[in-house]
Amino acid sequence: MMAPKTWPGYGARWAALLCAALTSGCALHGDRAGRAMELPSAWRHAQAGDTASPIDAQWWRSFGSTELGALIARAQSRSNDLAAAVARVRQADARARIAGAALQPQVTASLGIGREGRLGGAATVAGSTYAAGFAASYELDLWGRSAALRDEALQGLRASSFDRDTVRLTVTADVAGSWLLALALRERTGIAGRNLDNARRVLALVEARSRAGAVSPLDLAQQRGLVAAQQRAHAALHQQAGDAETALALLLGTTTPAFDLQGPRLDALQVPVVGTGAPSALLARRPDIARAEAQLAAADANVLAARAALLPTVSLSATVGTGESRFGRLFDNPIYSLAAGLAAPVFDGGRLAGNRQLAEAKREELLAAYRAAIVGAFADAETALNGVSAIDAQAAAQAAELAEARRAAELSEARYRAGAETLLALLDAQRTLYAAQDLAVQLRMARLQARVSLYRAMGGGWQESRCTGAAPAADEGHTECV
Repeated sequence: MMAPKTWPGYGARWAALLCAALTSGCALHGDRAGRAMELPSAWRHAQAGDTASPIDAQWWRSFGSTELGALIARAQSRSNDLAAAVARVRQADARARIAGAALQPQVTASLGIGREGRLGGAATVAGSTYAAGFAASYELDLWGRSAALRDEALQGLRASSFDRDTVRLTVTADVAGSWLLALALRERTGIAGRNLDNARRVLALVEARSRAGAVSPLDLAQQRGLVAAQQRAHAALHQQAGDAETALALLLGTTTPAFDLQGPRLDALQVPVVGTGAPSALLARRPDIARAEAQLAAADANVLAARAALLPTVSLSATVGTGESRFGRLFDNPIYSLAAGLAAPVFDGGRLAGNRQLAEAKREELLAAYRAAIVGAFADAETALNGVSAIDAQAAAQAAELAEARRAAELSEARYRAGAETLLALLDAQRTLYAAQDLAVQLRMARLQARVSLYRAMGGGWQESRCTGAAPAADEGHTECV
């Protein structure tokens, strides 16, 4: 008698796959240790008097402007970018519902009616027939594939929620920065207008002295050139102010600036002190880091699902049905059937193995993205802190520069009226004063914008909400928190 044909190593292959599936969770859990990164113990550019107090989620109120609060509220309700992010959360919630459905039995009901009739000849017909039935099917999740796919979708939902929070923080900070820029350009335009008026006043004086022969044509040409240059600068700043308002309107979700900025002067705004806390706390304060971590967790679950797909599946099914020629007797003689099936991949051309390799490579990519998010967050924070300290130092020095420039311009004009100073000295004093006034406004704007950047870098008071942070129960396939 011929011995049965065997496939060498085939049983060993199944055993290896089974072991891989059963230990994959432990393997991935061990991989989590590879996420650890060395974090700094202190900020390199920490602010003087820095505190570890939490940041208010409505941090923009610390600038002391009701107009800014109204614009941010408008942006958060009308921003197209934020609306798109909210829609993506709802899509992710729907995907989580779909993925969770695989863990539940699938039940379908059917009801039908048919009729046979004779068109000709001697064929026997049965007349009307009625049928009704129920069918149920369920796939046993022996290796956790369906649960892993559900977990992947739930982590995708968390990632989408964190992405929405990141977009909200970005929109809020952009509105604050654009508003400060618009106010600064409005002030700079006003300064340019006042300096233009002053230059014209000096030009009238020079022209009067020129008619009296007290100044040369060169002096007159230089002052006229200064007036023209300040006219050009004034027109350029007016254009930039209009562009800034258009950019702000874009953030507010409107096509044209349908608002009139009534904000105060920049020097009337408060310069807040932003609490940075310990560097390690940044990991829990940034929604983009939480998003990257959730995406990595989804990739972990996807790897588990891809490995489990290599193993056999067991499915159960049951049907109950009946059929009669009379509707009143439809449920008199129901028939049921029960079935169980085992399916195992034998040959698929490497598709399942390729899916597993793809999932593992995707996880490696997202691990690198997670690390990059952490590195980028700390770079943002250090850059913002450095900007705050450096711009504050510049502003302090520039205040003295502006005071001396104003004094020099006043003395120069008085001496020129008395004939004790040349026009060239007066022109230089005017240009110096104009540059100092313009730079003072720019530095005030930069100080305030540096705080906005620091608020953004520190997460803007973000905290993981109960909806996105709570782990769903084992029998939940979705969450209502969107």
